[in-house]
Amino acid sequence: MKLVLIVPGGFDPSGRERVIPALLWLVERLALRHEVHVCVINGARGPATYRLAGATIHDLGAIGAGPPGWRMARLWPRLVHTLAPAARSGRIDAVHGFWAGTSGVLAGLVGKRFGAPVVLSIGGGELVWLPEAGYGGQGSWRSRAQARLALRLADVVTGGSRHALRPLDGRPPARWVPLGVDLTCFDAPVERPAGPPWRLVHVASINRVKDQATLLRALRAIVDCEPAVWLDWAGEDTLAGAMQRRCDELGLASHVWFHGFQPGDAVAELYRAAHVHLLSSRHESQAVVVGEAAASGVPTVGTAVGIVPELAPAAAVAVPVGDAGALAAGALALLHDPARRELIGRAAQGWARRHDADWTATEFERIYAEVAR
Repeated sequence: MKLVLIVPGGFDPSGRERVIPALLWLVERLALRHEVHVCVINGARGPATYRLAGATIHDLGAIGAGPPGWRMARLWPRLVHTLAPAARSGRIDAVHGFWAGTSGVLAGLVGKRFGAPVVLSIGGGELVWLPEAGYGGQGSWRSRAQARLALRLADVVTGGSRHALRPLDGRPPARWVPLGVDLTCFDAPVERPAGPPWRLVHVASINRVKDQATLLRALRAIVDCEPAVWLDWAGEDTLAGAMQRRCDELGLASHVWFHGFQPGDAVAELYRAAHVHLLSSRHESQAVVVGEAAASGVPTVGTAVGIVPELAPAAAVAVPVGDAGALAAGALALLHDPARRELIGRAAQGWARRHDADWTATEFERIYAEVAR
């Protein structure tokens, strides 16, 4: 098949910096069996075309800030010009848009322009609005209209969790397809010390929707009970040091290591050293990091968003959003009960192995074949 994927970013030529690993793993597998074109609508090096992960990457270049309609008006002619040669050389079998924003609308329009069916994947906060975090696509009429149009233009919609698909209320046809991880990166034999000392891990950009203020309050409660606890925190800081300052205020500076952005292999090492993975988000469409931790045999104690409530209680521990006490209690319970921690970690690892990046690629191939018919 000839496939076109339209993405908001995450395909830097390095394959290491500024990438969305789950999408890169998916493309790498699809490209083994299909002709794959990836159009990056918010790239930094374009306009440019290059090869990555076996696919042809078309970086359309940075457009800059502006309302969605203005951005699409700038991107549309570039996109049509870029894809015209591929369309002339044979039918495009399916167009896949990631997420229900500008990239999703453009995917729908490309499908109409070249007579191809459209698959749309929900992957962020397109269908929610969290005023306390200033997060979500439903916070403005422009973004709401854009999401509605992206959904209307799609033949099939997918989501990485039932939590993400719930706002659709069954319309349009929706499929549950989590983005799996590359097991070769994370699934390796590990002999973790029983502890203490204890190692916790948190992998997320520092931003308001991740609610890391709650994470730090939970960590303060954990350290009060178990002083020999350290947290490895990997992720880009978008709050100008606010969480580092909060760490100092709570007396946690000696218990938290801020690693900043880290490539996948470095993140994998942090998982391998950890006893428990913590997630404090107010919203996740899936939380691929839960799958990464699971593939490494690390159980997640996290808020009941994304994939976490689906894995709990057998393969994760789910707690209410914003409840630092429950997050701390869940983590302490696993630290103090190595047998249960091992049991949940193994169950999580089994789920990650059954729903890895190969499984995801196969599921999408089935959907592409179905809509192409």
